[in-house]
Amino acid sequence: MAKAAAFRAVAAPTEDVAGFDDMVAGTQRKYYMLGGKGGVGKTSCAASLAVKFANNGHHTLVVSTDPAHSLSDSFAQINPEKAREEFRDASKNNGGSGVKDFMDGMGLGMLAEQLRQKIASATSAIKSVFGQEETRQNAADKLERLRERMVKVRDLFRDTDSTEFVIVTIPTVMAVSESSRLRASLNKENVPVKRLIVNQILPPSASDCKFCAVKRKDQMRALDMIRNDPELSSLKLIQSPLVDMEIRGVPALKFMGDIIWK
Repeated sequence: MAKAAAFRAVAAPTEDVAGFDDMVAGTQRKYYMLGGKGGVGKTSCAASLAVKFANNGHHTLVVSTDPAHSLSDSFAQINPEKAREEFRDASKNNGGSGVKDFMDGMGLGMLAEQLRQKIASATSAIKSVFGQEETRQNAADKLERLRERMVKVRDLFRDTDSTEFVIVTIPTVMAVSESSRLRASLNKENVPVKRLIVNQILPPSASDCKFCAVKRKDQMRALDMIRNDPELSSLKLIQSPLVDMEIRGVPALKFMGDIIWK
């Protein structure tokens, strides 16, 4: 019989509301991109949002663009070595078509097609080394198709109806300063940003812990910086509390998601 997981927040849950109902409103496919400084909890926040979406009946795909991502660790249920072996076995079937069948079976046909294109590009590059390069016209056509795809991605990033970038930070002066620069860069590219998550907030306490008191004072200074920052002050401020254990596994992600994404 499985034991119920128990988690305790060190900080009191925030009163700020993320507006989850607004995030899931409508029938159009939506894209939420979470980004910020390294080590602020982007993966945990993104994974908790994905779990929240899924638990509310929405088909959800969560993807990390970080080459050294920790997404599988966050869910604590995906074995990358086993998945790699399964993928390698599938790729040997039918001269490579097994990759597509395998990915389609997992609902990842689009990713399979992207993988096929990357393999084709690599093959072309190898051929060019041995004097079998493509004609200039073919190369020009590929560049034009790449340009068209980049334009589509740019337009998607700027679509306020389907896309939102959520900035994740922690309450330190350095992290807030970097978040301000990130917001300025996103504004310059017309990427919609509505929410700012401040992770790892410490609670007020009657304890005589000198370190804790100094840390809380630093965090309050960072929060004041956010409220007075011209780039960040207009965003919906979501405070995520520090918890007394690592956020890892679906139960922990659900716990975190219920606190943040209200």
